[in-house]
Amino acid sequence: MENRTRPEITENRVEQIRSVIRENPEWNRSQISRHICRMWLWQDPNGRLKDISCRDMLRQLDKIGKIKLPAPLKATRSSRGADVIRHIEHDTTPIITALPELRPLCIENLSSGKDLTTFKSYIDQYHYLGFNRTIGENMKYMVYSRDGQPLSCLLFGSAAWSCRERDKFIGWNKEERARGLSYLTSNARFLIFPWVRVPHLASHILSLIAHRVADDWQVKYGHPVYCLETFVERDRFRGSSYRAANWVCVGSTTGRGRDGGHKHAIFPIKDIYLYPLVKNFKEALTKERFYEVRSTN
Repeated sequence: MENRTRPEITENRVEQIRSVIRENPEWNRSQISRHICRMWLWQDPNGRLKDISCRDMLRQLDKIGKIKLPAPLKATRSSRGADVIRHIEHDTTPIITALPELRPLCIENLSSGKDLTTFKSYIDQYHYLGFNRTIGENMKYMVYSRDGQPLSCLLFGSAAWSCRERDKFIGWNKEERARGLSYLTSNARFLIFPWVRVPHLASHILSLIAHRVADDWQVKYGHPVYCLETFVERDRFRGSSYRAANWVCVGSTTGRGRDGGHKHAIFPIKDIYLYPLVKNFKEALTKERFYEVRSTN
């Protein structure tokens, strides 16, 4: 049995996970996730366990208090090349001013070195979701004032494999979605530092990023992206900055997690926002050949 998307996460399955953890107190997170994959037949078409997706799901359940995972084994994570986040002290002097006093902003595209370590530290310390290792194509940005004061950071990564309202809005069928998904990227993290209080800063940053992300993607990965997506937790945020930057709300999630499910909502409901980067983005995302794409900028 092949399962390309996340299994339905019901309360019954959550209880199965709790039982696995309770009955195997000596197991680490990797052992738990591999066992869950085998138990649920969660694997790719080649029969490989979807271990990374399963661990992401387990961390989400742990974060919202549905389960209690054992502490991560830092040595094991490090030996596999995964991220062990080192928290760095930052200058938290309040920045309370008007946007024109900070402009023009400087946006840096990060790839390695000290700046990337600082980026991860900011996200892990101050974003409510923390920093998870990035898998696949991604883009990391740091935003500075004209005087070099760090203000914000953003992370773009892989789009959600399946999202009913988004897919309906684009007009995808399954085959078109599989072909076009790499031309869509998700704004997985957007952080304005908590000591920065500047009206209209967030929407301004989003607008600046939208004018450059496709070119950055082309340079780094050899292909563009045609649309941005993000998921805004409804009970936590209003999505005002995205709306002010002309992102379009196309619906909401069902609470079944990033990669799908079926009936029982246990994750927070999120509003789905899209930002087209080209005028004919629906055609670009659904056609097997991508051509005559006109920019919206």
